[in-house]
Amino acid sequence: MANFSKTGVPRFAAEVYQNAYLPEGGREVNAIVTVTATGGGTSGGLPLFAAGTDAGGVGAAHGHDGVRHAGVVIMVDCSGSMDYPPTKMRNARDATAAAIDTVRDGVAFAVVAGTHQAAEIYPGGGRLATAGPATRAQAKEALRRLSAGGGTAIGTWLRLADRLLADADVGIRHGILLTDGRNEHESPQDLRAALDACAGRFTCDARGVGTDWEVKEVTGIASALLGTADIVADPSGLAADFTRMMEAAMGKEVADVTLRLWTPQGARVAFVKQVAPVVEDLTGRRTESGPRTGDYPTGSWGDESRDYHVCVRVPAAGVGQEMLAARVSLVLPDSVGRPTRSLAQGLVRAIWTDDMTASTTINPQVAHYTGQAELAQVIQQGLDARKSGDADGATAKLGRAVQLASASGNEDTAKLLAKVVDVVDAATGTVRLKAKVTEADEMTLETRSTKTVRVKK
Repeated sequence: MANFSKTGVPRFAAEVYQNAYLPEGGREVNAIVTVTATGGGTSGGLPLFAAGTDAGGVGAAHGHDGVRHAGVVIMVDCSGSMDYPPTKMRNARDATAAAIDTVRDGVAFAVVAGTHQAAEIYPGGGRLATAGPATRAQAKEALRRLSAGGGTAIGTWLRLADRLLADADVGIRHGILLTDGRNEHESPQDLRAALDACAGRFTCDARGVGTDWEVKEVTGIASALLGTADIVADPSGLAADFTRMMEAAMGKEVADVTLRLWTPQGARVAFVKQVAPVVEDLTGRRTESGPRTGDYPTGSWGDESRDYHVCVRVPAAGVGQEMLAARVSLVLPDSVGRPTRSLAQGLVRAIWTDDMTASTTINPQVAHYTGQAELAQVIQQGLDARKSGDADGATAKLGRAVQLASASGNEDTAKLLAKVVDVVDAATGTVRLKAKVTEADEMTLETRSTKTVRVKK
């Protein structure tokens, strides 16, 4: 565990949970790696050296000497549909004002109005403002100019946010994006290209307001940019949600942390998934960082804990043999003039045995998160089947989801499922599709399907 208490940033620790025993010839090693950051909190501590910044840019606490270590851009949908009903635009303005009130002194920020193009509402001039009483008041006054009209091209909003954050020379870069409709004024390829261009440059939380937006678009944005996604079905709930999002963003103390996996000769990584607090497959995001070593992005961290499922395929071996299957490290990548820093490390082992009980026992952590990942998958499959008119397929998949949610104690997901199906027997997954389901309930289940619970103690 690395200790950076002198700078006020979190300390990182990594714990590995696995059954290291394999039967003779066994090849697949599974482990849950729990990464915990503590001691940074939301006290305005000093961030570590983030990639692309220098010591002066991050080496002093904001709010004490005026140095800005964090930047945030709020992107507000101002397309024509935000005027239906008119309260939607008013609630969006109020929510943005509430978020601005939550921005800490010294943090760099801007507000972007998004339509079929992106416009800087505050401060303008291609820059970010430094938060303080005067700039917060000016920003809230500028919100009066937000009005609905035009189309929706979210890629342009993201590209503008990226330019603003890049020019601000801040270590922690974050976006908050609100939309109420489908991305109809640019192609899916254009949005994908924008996400690819922005990935790794800033994190972004995305919210859909109302029920006229596309769940896969909003969750796809959050996934690509390592943020959170959610639905705010009732626009009156926007202010509270925006405040929570901004408070979470203000709590981030370390940017650009990566999960680094080293594997020995002959071994290969089958997959790497974040499994708590949400399921996020990181396998395809690997970048090579050395011989038999690859990095997986995790984004920004404050006081928090996350779990990762690592699966490694190793060469088969005989009884009594033992090997290091993987070395898992949390690292900060190179920055200007500073080498890579290792924050924490854990080891994944493989031991071959002829003890059947030892080799067939599934670690409780691994079993739990395998079920949580399946839960997210069958909910999506069930809802897709329901939309396509496949009632039998939907019933089977959503029944399995009810069974998994019940067995794992995922009460929040169980409650959302109960709004889509009538539960006859949760233990066996026996359900009936409800004849009438509100669009909001269906979209809420789909949006939150990847949220997980930790192993019951």
